[in-house]
Formats: sequence, C-alpha cells, structure tokens
Amino acid sequence: MKIQLALDRMSIEEAADMVRRTEPYIDWIEVGTSLIKEFGMASVEALKHEFPHKIIVADMKTFDNAKYEFELCFKAGADVATVMGAAPPVTVGLCMETARRMEKQVMIDLLHTSPEQQRELALYPGAIHCLHVSKDQQEGGGLRLEGTGAADAGHGSNPGAHGAAGGQSGGSAEAHSAAGGREGSGEGASGSPSAEGAAGLRFAAAGGITLESLPDLLALKPEVIIVGSAITKAPDPAQAARRFKEFIREYAGEGGLSGRSS
Repeated sequence: MKIQLALDRMSIEEAADMVRRTEPYIDWIEVGTSLIKEFGMASVEALKHEFPHKIIVADMKTFDNAKYEFELCFKAGADVATVMGAAPPVTVGLCMETARRMEKQVMIDLLHTSPEQQRELALYPGAIHCLHVSKDQQEGGGLRLEGTGAADAGHGSNPGAHGAAGGQSGGSAEAHSAAGGREGSGEGASGSPSAEGAAGLRFAAAGGITLESLPDLLALKPEVIIVGSAITKAPDPAQAARRFKEFIREYAGEGGLSGRSS
C-alpha cells in the first residue's frame, strides 16, 4: 500500500521542498492539476529530475486529446497520468494505448461516474481506478472519502454512482463492488478492455483523507492512498507523513508503533 503525496496550489519550489521534507515516508509524488495548469510540464520535469527514484503521477485529468496530453506527461518524466472516467470511452482507450506504448501507467479518476460507467471502466484492470471526492465537494459540502460499509466491499451488485466516485459518504464500498476486487490481469490488445480481467481491479483512494478516516478506508485494501492537505498543511508535514506511513505499516502487520524510530 503506497502513499501518494498530492501537491497542489503551490509553486514548483514549494512542491519540491515539501517532498524533501516528507520523502522518507511517501512513495508516489502527485504533480497536482493546479500545479500543472499554472506551470505546465516544467512542474513534472522538475520533480522527476530531483526525485528520479520516485513514481511521478501527472494529475492531468484528461478529458479529450488523450494521445497528445499523455505523451506530454510521459515525455516530461511522469510514470503515471490521469484520465477522467467520465471522458468518452475512446479517450480512455487512447490513454491506455499511449501508456502501454510508452511503458507507463494510467490512473482513471472515477469522479462523477455512473454505475454503468464504472462497470465499463472495470474492464481496464491494468489501470489504477481512483475513488475520489473532489476538492469542491470537500470545501463546499464537507464531504470526505470514507470506508463506510467496507466490510461488505466487493460483495454487492449495485455500485453507487454518488459514493466515492460522486462524493457522498459511504460510496467507497459501493464503488469497489463495481470494481469486483483487485489483482487485475491486464488489458486486451490495442488498449481494448479485457473481459477476462474485469473480475479484479487495482484502485486508489483520494478525497480529504485524514488519520481519523484512514482505518475504515484501509479495510478496502487500496493499492494507493492519496493524501494532500493532511500532510501539506500540517504544522509539521514530515511528522504527519511519518504518522500515515506508520499507521499503514501497523495495519499491514509490519510491527507496532512502539519502538519505532521517530
């Protein structure tokens, strides 16, 4: 289980400094949408140049012009780029094709996707499917991604259109039901979905995640936990990142918190 640090609404240097402070405790670096919109591919290039050993996620939120945008990201050094699950199916398919050709990865953002769209996207098991509550939903509606009903994840047959994908509490398990589990087997040729892989997905979780909301969420066993403000706006970001890492290690059974170095 990886920690992806989301870097948004800051300068490139501020983003790099944040990574320097938290680097021992994070696994993936997300070059946030706002960072890319303000500074372009220079933000991706700068972070990959300074942290070449880390996975760099370019949060493009691509909705169209897939091949061009994904090639920009990957040529700039990104290892993963994001596409909106609500985008036209041809766009998602082109993202998958481009990533395969360039030996990179795709993250599909499930924000505002319907149950039908989630089921169609589940045919891309090689992608990372991101359960997401948006920034506007967090700030305007006080919503957070939670693991309500996590114990039943993967057993339901009616995925929630408004849960993790749409922003209402309790949708994590429902969206994971659409996923049908984990451990995908890859896509078919030329970026086409593979029905054989639809039984299992890789997925990530994002949306106002805090230490308090983490326990239920971890029951869903996401591959990637995406954390932003809980680390970047903490009085001591390094300490906050360390606590997330220790909590996840404790959950995974890698030893108790007692006796750990601080």
